[in-house]
Amino acid sequence: MRRFYDRFATRTCLLIASVLLATAAVAASTAVRRDALLPLAVLYDVAGDDEAKALAALKRLDEHWDNAYAAPLLDLLPFVPPGRVQRGIVLQLEKASGRSYGGDLNGWYDWLWSFDPGEHPDFAEFKAALYSQLDPRFRQYFENHPKTIIRLDEIRWGGVRRDGIPPLRRPTMLTAREATYLRDDNVVFGVDIDGDVRAYPKRILAWHEMVTDTIAGQELNGVYCTLCGSMILYDTTVDGVHHELGTSGFLYRSNKLMYDTATKSLWSTLTGTPVVGPLVGKGIVLKPLFLVTTTWGEWRRRHPATRVLSLDTGYLRDYSEGAAYRDYFATQRLMFNVPKLDERLPNKAEVLAVRVAEASGIHLAIAASFLATHSLYQDHVDTVNFVVLTDTSGANRVYDARDLTLASWNGTDTAHDRAGGVWKVSEARLTGPRGETRERLPAHRAFWFGWYAAYPDTRLVK
Repeated sequence: MRRFYDRFATRTCLLIASVLLATAAVAASTAVRRDALLPLAVLYDVAGDDEAKALAALKRLDEHWDNAYAAPLLDLLPFVPPGRVQRGIVLQLEKASGRSYGGDLNGWYDWLWSFDPGEHPDFAEFKAALYSQLDPRFRQYFENHPKTIIRLDEIRWGGVRRDGIPPLRRPTMLTAREATYLRDDNVVFGVDIDGDVRAYPKRILAWHEMVTDTIAGQELNGVYCTLCGSMILYDTTVDGVHHELGTSGFLYRSNKLMYDTATKSLWSTLTGTPVVGPLVGKGIVLKPLFLVTTTWGEWRRRHPATRVLSLDTGYLRDYSEGAAYRDYFATQRLMFNVPKLDERLPNKAEVLAVRVAEASGIHLAIAASFLATHSLYQDHVDTVNFVVLTDTSGANRVYDARDLTLASWNGTDTAHDRAGGVWKVSEARLTGPRGETRERLPAHRAFWFGWYAAYPDTRLVK
């Protein structure tokens, strides 16, 4: 991603000049603004190719300083070439904050997100104009003062154009026998919907982060956010309306934002809801479906008739295990920071996020390391009792337990309740001795920092 910043920074002056010329017209027509705020058109001179004017504009900002200028300055900072003007922006931020982060963009965002700086009334249009120079389609996300339920200053460009990380649309699938490129220890995301069994290798999805597929006659969307370690399978049809989703190119709290092709609203990957744009406030929530993160050997053993993604994706990538994001996964450092971290677990420790629709607003994360030593674990979210069964590959499956208490399970396909009753374990459900069933609940893995950034009120089991 960094290389995209470097590439565009070399063309900054010409780009930003045209950006802010457009913004100036919008600013002049903005009727409602906070008293004494300068229009963001002043940044035209800051980013222009006349250094004297740029420094004079920074002085003007200083004389009329309001913290609402900080967010657009931070959006602008990566695209201003090194020199007196860039140093002037940093000095202004240092004066306003009392901090000394220099060129550390993440450090400046840490400061900005530590309080409410207020939002300039032209900020959304500024982002529309600025980022449209990188991809004209980016304007559609921010123009015309869109509805939003998240802070616009927390929306950061991820370094790629729209769908620059290309989704896989109805990809080619192979039989298990044909998938000779996979080793038994390769990580896959396993899906079984009404007997239609699929495996999506992590080594492929790490390069694409999204797959749209028809499974058991349903148009479904698998979204893998590499930065926050989550793979979620969504039913993208809500109240009879199908939402075709793509990769926006932007992030919120280090989590990818999706967009829908119809309205260009931005959607949260973790919540499955629109957060910016025309669909905000419409009550739309994508339904998460169950999947499992496991190994190819274990999935193939359980499901010999499974189909699996082909390497023939139409794109040239190094699809070997661990090739994508190798350096990122190897440390606890973040590529894009978040407002707050929680040190109860390392940043990229994996947790199992249990998704219970009936317990809206109540969130639970269970450390994968805890489940590795508690292969049978029972708990509850609000009034919903559930059981997590973890097999020898480390894969976790969550079932709605209701009044059932399990005493043991063999790690494969059979569990016993406290009365000695035998329960058969399948992907979709537990089936009891009298034919009674307990259905599977949606759950997925995530990095702890990413889940906590989205749900800081979450309960953690570790």
